[in-house]
Amino acid sequence: MDAAEPEVMRIGELARRAEVTPRTIRHYEELGLLSPGERASSGYRYYTERELARLNKIGQLKDLGLTLEEIGSVIDLYFTDPTGAQGKRKVLQILRGHLSQTQARRESLERFERELKENIAKVERLLAEAESGQP
Repeated sequence: MDAAEPEVMRIGELARRAEVTPRTIRHYEELGLLSPGERASSGYRYYTERELARLNKIGQLKDLGLTLEEIGSVIDLYFTDPTGAQGKRKVLQILRGHLSQTQARRESLERFERELKENIAKVERLLAEAESGQP
């Protein structure tokens, strides 16, 4: 192999190095998160370090709590902007949105909890009145 040619690997090797399954790689290809590997004359697909880097970045973004759809909206920014700043700005925007949604859900659950406690107290009062013979 020529020194200018990138090192290539089959899907099993790529999966092992990225610590994912071949099925995950195929799924990411279907979603457009990862380009399908080049097919050799043998019919096998071959992948390069570029795909390994993308898989590693996908894993990092998943660890931050991004959905695959959100990752799809940001992943290319990490590979077109050498500083990574555009990708980080977009991730920050997404994470702030997650925080806002979480806070709204928490407030809604706290409101629901208060209503439940009030309803339990009301039914307990009605039960106590019924058991004591009071109307």
